[in-house]
Amino acid sequence: MTQDIFSTQDELRDLVDAYAYLGDEKKISEQMRLFTEDAVYQVYMGDFLVANVSGTANLEKEFNGHAALVKTYFTMNGQHTVHVGEDTASGISFSQIKMIREPEGKRNITDYSVRYEDQYVRQNGKWFIKERIGYFVIIEERLLA
Repeated sequence: MTQDIFSTQDELRDLVDAYAYLGDEKKISEQMRLFTEDAVYQVYMGDFLVANVSGTANLEKEFNGHAALVKTYFTMNGQHTVHVGEDTASGISFSQIKMIREPEGKRNITDYSVRYEDQYVRQNGKWFIKERIGYFVIIEERLLA
């Protein structure tokens, strides 16, 4: 591998990590800057498509609506494998996401094990997420003591 490939892999990992950091902090408008304006975001729970959003304006509304229901997010990113082209790349990453909600005054925690399949593009020397598909493989919800 060339030094350019290693550098690109680092940049793409930073992009995926920034997505998680900003999401955990509910900095949704900043998170949108990580996507292309025409980005596509899909979510599958098991075999069912539960979200299919295009464009950062729509995506921002969707994320803000979701964030309003969640008291706390906590994300841990794991493996991240990418295949790099000239100005495009594809990647798979894994995340553990915890969300605390407080419906009716009770603290519930939901643990999500997620596999993301991403398409990235480089525009003006910077990498962006063009497409992100989240496969929520394992979901566990319980009352938090």
